[in-house]
Amino acid sequence: MALQYLGQALMTVLIPYNILVMTLSMVAGLVMGMLPGLSATMAIALLTGLTYNFPTQSAIISLVSVYVGAISGGCQSAILLNIPGTPASAATALDGFPLAKKGEGGLAIFLATTSSFLGTFISVIFVLTLTPLLTAFALKFKSWEFFLLSIFGVVICGSLTAQGNALKGWISGILGLIVAQIGLDTLNTYPRFSYGNVNLMANIQLIPVMIGLFGFPEIIAAFKTETAQESIRVSKFEISRGFKLIGKNISAIVRSAFIGVGVGIIPGVGEDTGGWLSYWVSKSTSKHPDSFGKGETLGIISAETGNNACIGGAIIPVLSLAVPGSAPAAVLLAAFLMHGYRPGPLLMTESPSFIYSICTYLAFASITMWIVALFMSKMTIRILGVQKKILMPIIFTLCVIGSYLINYNLFDIKVMFVFGLIGTVLSNLKFPAAPFLLGVILGPMADSNLRRGLNLSNGSLLPLITQPICIFFLVLILLMVLAQTGLFKLFGRKRGK
Repeated sequence: MALQYLGQALMTVLIPYNILVMTLSMVAGLVMGMLPGLSATMAIALLTGLTYNFPTQSAIISLVSVYVGAISGGCQSAILLNIPGTPASAATALDGFPLAKKGEGGLAIFLATTSSFLGTFISVIFVLTLTPLLTAFALKFKSWEFFLLSIFGVVICGSLTAQGNALKGWISGILGLIVAQIGLDTLNTYPRFSYGNVNLMANIQLIPVMIGLFGFPEIIAAFKTETAQESIRVSKFEISRGFKLIGKNISAIVRSAFIGVGVGIIPGVGEDTGGWLSYWVSKSTSKHPDSFGKGETLGIISAETGNNACIGGAIIPVLSLAVPGSAPAAVLLAAFLMHGYRPGPLLMTESPSFIYSICTYLAFASITMWIVALFMSKMTIRILGVQKKILMPIIFTLCVIGSYLINYNLFDIKVMFVFGLIGTVLSNLKFPAAPFLLGVILGPMADSNLRRGLNLSNGSLLPLITQPICIFFLVLILLMVLAQTGLFKLFGRKRGK
């Protein structure tokens, strides 16, 4: 029966009309992923309305394709401009942009695009075979576990991006967590730090923050120093070398795909955390961790595999529990409902072929993304040849437009300016911006789950040290802090004496 369903899905996706729909949707997703401010969530939301009158299967193919394209496309602006097109590509910028500055932007984009393809493709296997098992594990996460997972993500990001001074990374992450508290709280809808401003009560929007933190420092640096005025050397695609690097790091790709799917299946975490966690594991297990952040190809491969594997992981709880694993998956869930499907425990009874259709569409979307993205990259890589003093005013205009388009609200442009200044100060003081952004992303989850956990335990912190998953995260966080602060070495010296 399973083979029959897969055969039907294969015949559906190979209809010329559906191939055209998939290709056009992929181009739209890649473009929206490349442009800062146009997120994967927005891409799916916009296309959901446009595909309302499409044939059902064509609409689903379109939505799945734009999801894959938007998550994958963000790496291009991250590599070429050091401005992640989507939050999921923030980890890719750490090594992608330094590699591009060395004149190997073509190689960086090839590795990122191929890793994105492999991450998505591998995640299809999990969607098809391990949905019940992984979903059962995700159900074990409750309030305290989600809180510690948020803190763990910020600690990881701070350790990875601070270039030898983890404390600066952690401070940056904590500042992001504080910013995330602005607005109405999620439990009692009580306004915090809004000072009577209605716009602040609606919470700080993520996209303007991201654009400001990453865009402004690059724009200012382009006009500030003489070296920034020089154009970066344009490089060709080194396909043979790229495939050799992919083959050399195949074990890291599989590991990052496992991590990405595992993160994706946990509701509310998202693709950005999958990318950061995969990057951290690769750096931690590398024989040359000091090379990360300086153009290390393994960093690009791990980050892009991890964040794209989250696509399949995030769809797993959508199909089995009707609980989205990420914000784009939440919009996708609404689209499924709009087109007549009811994801959840009864899906296999009511629409047994649907899961096989989704897996087939995901697999073909990943292949289409690889082909289309590489073709488009031959044009986008020419951006490297443009002098930054010419390019940056255009980027600045796109930053303003991208911030405004989130809610069509001028206040978001002001938010972008404010966080642009904050990002510039952080950059000058050598504080990494990525932990700040991740703190803003994970802040609501950390806040709501901590307070919910305290309410359920009557103010007791005992669950933190009595529940197995909590203990696991606490030990990981403690070990990371000890390792980064040098206390392990101090203990070793005392023992040596």
